[in-house]
Amino acid sequence: MSEASKRKEKKQSTPAVEAVEETRETVFSSAPAEVSVEAKKKILFVASEAAPFIATGGLAEVIGSLSKALARDDRYDVRVMVPLYQDIKKEYRKDFKFLGNTYVALSWRNQYCGIFEYRQNNVTFYFLDNEYYFKRPGCYGYYDDGERFAFFCRGVLETMSFLGFYPDVMHCHDWQAALAALYLKTIYCFRPEYQFIRAVFTIHNIEYQGQYSLDILEDLFGISNQYQYLLEYNRCINLMKGAIECCECFSTVSPTYAQEIKDPYYSHGLDPIIRRNEFKLRGILNGIDPEYYDPATDVSLFQNYSADDMAGKAVCKEELQRMLNLPVKPDTPILAMITRLVTHKGLDLVKEVIEQALRQDMQFVLLGTGDSSYETYFSDLARRYPGKVVSIISFNSDLSRKIYSGADLFLMPSKSEPCGLSQMIASRYGTVAIVRETGGLRDSITPFGAGGNGFTFRDYNAYDMLYVINEALGVYRNKVIWSDLVHKAMTTDFSWASSAHSYEEMYLRLFN
Repeated sequence: MSEASKRKEKKQSTPAVEAVEETRETVFSSAPAEVSVEAKKKILFVASEAAPFIATGGLAEVIGSLSKALARDDRYDVRVMVPLYQDIKKEYRKDFKFLGNTYVALSWRNQYCGIFEYRQNNVTFYFLDNEYYFKRPGCYGYYDDGERFAFFCRGVLETMSFLGFYPDVMHCHDWQAALAALYLKTIYCFRPEYQFIRAVFTIHNIEYQGQYSLDILEDLFGISNQYQYLLEYNRCINLMKGAIECCECFSTVSPTYAQEIKDPYYSHGLDPIIRRNEFKLRGILNGIDPEYYDPATDVSLFQNYSADDMAGKAVCKEELQRMLNLPVKPDTPILAMITRLVTHKGLDLVKEVIEQALRQDMQFVLLGTGDSSYETYFSDLARRYPGKVVSIISFNSDLSRKIYSGADLFLMPSKSEPCGLSQMIASRYGTVAIVRETGGLRDSITPFGAGGNGFTFRDYNAYDMLYVINEALGVYRNKVIWSDLVHKAMTTDFSWASSAHSYEEMYLRLFN
């Protein structure tokens, strides 16, 4: 009997919980399997948001872009399931196709679940509808988020049966989708059609883990107390921990972050679980969609340009200065930040030294919202430095692109950053990034002194950051060297091509 046959026979006869332990012997222990030419491999993404339909951050962009990149390969049938939120853009909703409905059992509840379909870029999207849970503004922040996403995750498994679609890989993203992996390996694993679905889980931000009281395991989530050991951590339910235990493999959104979360400094208490399961951990750097972020075609820009014809970027800078009531000075560098105003974005470092940096000939532009203390500080900074500082306390996608294209330098000094997309977008628009070497920032931006595409500093120290800002301002004065650096930043490959290949390799290892 072949090794593959032995594995198949073992999976058929082994209870699901034991099957979870079996993966310790097999995951990543052999070379990728050959994909069968007889049928496409089926990949299902389970996530709480997806671009372009509904987005609150980087997760949505990953789901939209990664699924699109994988679907370009005819060997894969790629599908995505997300909740049908009230705020999903109407331009898409009008073309959704209603397929029918099923009912989702959640402990003592039996809830309606409508199923809508939409196809785009060779990807099939399914939207699971229940107005009680999802006809509300926004995606998150409700007292019953645990119940809402439990319904969604259980609905994903029931929708598979409704559609007759059982994926080879079910790829779940962040704590909101963690229960799909748990339900698969507990409630549904005894049904023959679900037994060979491999579960993959991706951590986009380990800070948000889905923690709840143990008292509601059966009543809210509908999971028997016999499986409590899978989810229990620090005397409470931890959905992220449960998904890590149950999945065949799990990943983070950059190689450096995969190493960092083994350390208590970055793990938010989950490092013992990460280290215990690190045999099935992968770190894969996110990408961006180069067609969506393209200065040559972006309609938000004052004038388009490309790496081979940079004349338009000078126009973008001049018009940005005019729009923000800054002095129009083509040789004065603009340092920009587009960020959430929260501590882990490194804003305490900025507060400590930004006024020293402003002694030089430079302008500083900030766009973002967040903690009131930071909003107040940067608003006051702009009042005290008219003509040098502009602070826009807002979220404005159109303005963000004007800043990406019009600025010269982009500052991102994060204390922690699982991946980060802003540094990639800025580079794509020819705005050179200054970052701290953490998470995906370290994996995407390499130091100028070593022939890289930006400027970096290692320690979380305000004066290390100031030193690198001054270094960047000095390089800016040399137009020949600066032009070469901008070209290198713009032509760095941040596309999903490489990242999608890494995910594909991870999936192929599970197809044995």
